[in-house]
Amino acid sequence: MIRTFVRAAVAVATLAALSLPTFAHATLEVQEAKIGSTYKAVLRVPHGCGTEATNTVRIQIPEGFFNVKPMPKAGWKLETVTGPYTGSYDNHGTTVTEGVKEIVWSEGNLPNEFYDEFVFRGTFAGTLEPGKFYFPSIQQCANGEEAWIDVTGSETAEMPAPSLTLVEGEAHH
Repeated sequence: MIRTFVRAAVAVATLAALSLPTFAHATLEVQEAKIGSTYKAVLRVPHGCGTEATNTVRIQIPEGFFNVKPMPKAGWKLETVTGPYTGSYDNHGTTVTEGVKEIVWSEGNLPNEFYDEFVFRGTFAGTLEPGKFYFPSIQQCANGEEAWIDVTGSETAEMPAPSLTLVEGEAHH
């Protein structure tokens, strides 16, 4: 009986230890969205850089996600970088050819001991294909950064970009 209990405890501890790195990654709260629909992205930042506080969070906005609007965050300066899109998108009958390419929250303070969320919304183009869609993100600290920019989809990626799965569906605005 004790031997069985010890084996079960070791199995649970091993599973927990293997699962911990997953919680260390920047991730999106909602992991699926419909092509052609509006999406509210909640980027979850689980820690600072090593022992340092995060003071800037940058999110790159990929082609195919347009009409982006970030949510201001108390205690953080909010900026957007805009530019032309490769293609054009229909936004309720208006052709859109440029928009937000990057969102930057800066001059903030997220100590390593805490977790926080950064919110923005936009629309997935109806021309996108089902599959993974990535939002490369970078946390900057006083003496370094955590660059969550790997878009390979590899299960062993050390710094995977936050992602979701796009699925077929009707647009809901």
